[in-house]
Amino acid sequence: MIISVASGKGGTGKTTIAVNLALSISNVQLLDCDVEEPNAALFLNPVIAGKKSAFIPIPVIDKEKCVYCGKCREVCEYNAIAVLPQSEQSKGNILFFSNLCHGCGACQYLCPENAVTERNREIGIIELGNAGDIQFVHGKLNIGEAMAPPVIRQVKQYINPTRTVIIDAPPGTSCPVITAVRGTDYCVLVTEPTPFGLNDLKLAVEAMRKLKILFGVVINRCDLGDDKTEKYCRDENISILMRIPFSEEIARSYSKGEPIIKLFPEYKDRFIQLFKNITEERGTGWKEKQMC
Repeated sequence: MIISVASGKGGTGKTTIAVNLALSISNVQLLDCDVEEPNAALFLNPVIAGKKSAFIPIPVIDKEKCVYCGKCREVCEYNAIAVLPQSEQSKGNILFFSNLCHGCGACQYLCPENAVTERNREIGIIELGNAGDIQFVHGKLNIGEAMAPPVIRQVKQYINPTRTVIIDAPPGTSCPVITAVRGTDYCVLVTEPTPFGLNDLKLAVEAMRKLKILFGVVINRCDLGDDKTEKYCRDENISILMRIPFSEEIARSYSKGEPIIKLFPEYKDRFIQLFKNITEERGTGWKEKQMC
């Protein structure tokens, strides 16, 4: 089973849930797909055994073959190519903006003159290792790069189907999150009982429903804020999988890079129960109820 852990906003405790869940169950693989700011390794201290570059394919234009017809510019949805057509005064030219390119390959595929080939441009790295019995993979997007999804997709290529896979997704509801959670069997949405937390939870819920991914909610710092998050989940027939009260000791342990269950062993049973709740919901047809 592949479980993604996501949140509508940052700072809700998403990585805390992902790491402690991974530490509480056996035969686990953890993928940190928050490639713009991966921090699961700070809590797991994995031994990195392999490192690979993450690439995106970008076009290389042969100006000897190019007739400056502008077809590549027309098919590029991201405005990464500008074409200056030929004229009596000018031979013509093509401008390519690599940071806008999404590597879709449309320009190469549709060029009528076969003037476009591709080369790989490095945009990040992927590191693989182990943290005890946990298989660990994370990606790191290079500073200054704009697109996380290609790195996330390359991290997900290392999914091990023989293990329970936990994916620590980026925060929010934009393209990186969709790339991380797509294809997972269940998504744990981590939130907090505040107006901002509830607003962004609603956005995340709608995203999961659009993707038709079964999901439930963990409320972190559940004794702060108000009861509107609980009421929303009841009204929307969304299962609350776990509640974690605010604790100054937990906050201190987090700031030191210490997982909850190592400082508070009693929490291990709670995370095991969280996993059982996920497994049970996946098999009970709760998805149909959520989609209504």
